[in-house]
Amino acid sequence: MLLQGLREQVLEANLELVRRGLVLYTFGNASGISRPDGLVVIKPSGVPYEKMTPELLVITDIEGKIVEGDLKPSSDLATHLVLYKAFPAIGGIAHTHSEYATAWAQARRPIPCFGTTHADYFHGPVPVTAAMSDHEISGEYEENTGHVIVRALQEFDAAGTPGILVANHGPFTWGPDPGMAAHHAAILESLARMAYFTLGIHAAAQPVGSALHDKHYLRKHGKNAYYGQGKDKDKDNQ
Repeated sequence: MLLQGLREQVLEANLELVRRGLVLYTFGNASGISRPDGLVVIKPSGVPYEKMTPELLVITDIEGKIVEGDLKPSSDLATHLVLYKAFPAIGGIAHTHSEYATAWAQARRPIPCFGTTHADYFHGPVPVTAAMSDHEISGEYEENTGHVIVRALQEFDAAGTPGILVANHGPFTWGPDPGMAAHHAAILESLARMAYFTLGIHAAAQPVGSALHDKHYLRKHGKNAYYGQGKDKDKDNQ
């Protein structure tokens, strides 16, 4: 069986989406890519999460041709492939229809950064794509979903944006591996929920200033990051 380790990571990422309450029934999916092999592992379409095993996951090449597996891959495979091709640093992708993030997507509104929790993960607002045209929808819909994501990210710090809202659809998140993609899906849902409540408490709430936003993002992700237990850092100074 090909890519046993990656299969297990992708299965765990899919199950994490369930544990965090981010998916209902068979909604949503997670995938991972082996860059050296040029192969993608993804959830099969419409299979209940409780019945999934590593063996049931589907392996395709970067063009979507099935290399191993008897089941159809997720219907969102083409979206994942566009993102893997566009962003070489991505090692895993997750897609959900989580409640609060999807509500922002349906409203076609980006999620402002109102505080430091958001700033710890996104170096800017959570962006939302443009609405897809009728032509894009009637054509290669899933592939075109990937293309609208890529276009939207051209206006943002892509490295500092681990997720996006697809207008009228829902969130996609990613990371260096499938586990981080699922982690970011949970974080994005939490940020969407907090932003919703923030505006409910004060409709005129303003985004956090750039100094505080940069401080929190860069202390975790900047070249001189000092948050956490870095391997090369003196623990007494953390």
